[in-house]
Amino acid sequence: MKWRLKTASMFIVMTLILLAVGTAIGYLFNEIWLGLTVMLVLAVAFNLYAYFFSKRSALRANRARIVTEAEEPRLYAIVKSVADKAGIPMPEVGVSDLPMPNAFATGRNPKNAAVVATRGLLGMLTDDELEGVIAHEIAHVKNRDILVMSVASTMAAVLSYLSRYAIWAVMLGGDNRNISHYAIAIALSITVPIAALLVQLGVSRSREYLADETGAKITGNPRALASALRSIESGVQSPRNEYSNTSYADMWISNPVRKKKNIFSRLFSTHPPMDDRIERLNDLARKMDAEGMPRQIDPFKRGRGAY
Repeated sequence: MKWRLKTASMFIVMTLILLAVGTAIGYLFNEIWLGLTVMLVLAVAFNLYAYFFSKRSALRANRARIVTEAEEPRLYAIVKSVADKAGIPMPEVGVSDLPMPNAFATGRNPKNAAVVATRGLLGMLTDDELEGVIAHEIAHVKNRDILVMSVASTMAAVLSYLSRYAIWAVMLGGDNRNISHYAIAIALSITVPIAALLVQLGVSRSREYLADETGAKITGNPRALASALRSIESGVQSPRNEYSNTSYADMWISNPVRKKKNIFSRLFSTHPPMDDRIERLNDLARKMDAEGMPRQIDPFKRGRGAY
């Protein structure tokens, strides 16, 4: 519940920023209500586009293709098993030929979802671990996280674009502009993109925590997901990983872009610290053990590959 409240509060902040930017741009043109109206219309238009076309764009951008049960029987069986446990329709199953170990889910709702795993992931994890990863992605579908993140990223993009537009509007506005107009435009162009990005990243990190917890409860095996996350993080940091599409970094179970670890990388990260996620999962496992919650029996038992 706390993660849902945190996400809701972040959307409220994003909405307030949107309204403030609309008001400021309207002020620059002496039409405050016009600025608000234009901002809201653009936000709705971009959100509708994200809602209907985000799945197709994500699959294409990450070189993923939808596969059949005959093509990928192991992955297909695990996805079907987890979807049944989660009580959602069977999503489409996709495979990306990217060598890094990772996975993502996409689609606007449970009836229009796809779960994608990379070749690197399929070759690295045991079936218990793979089930944990798939459960995390199914949790994103069940919790409507794809829609939430599409809206957050679209709002951030709209805010960033319009804040940059403000400075050009003032510069090309003629002699009727005064110093306050320039000050407002400069402030918008500097502060709004940063604020919007931080809120968007905050939403992304909150949803990752929630998906970890929900996925672990679906399988009843938090430790398997914790083990998988540690292996995935190690693989993502491998020199063989050359992923650089930052536009889709927030979709993956682990940040696919290799970065140096410092205070700024943590502040602007799309994902929570991996050590923190693993510790939370281990805490959940200990709690489930203490409460005597039974572990789900996994019918799939195969070995671990190598990255």
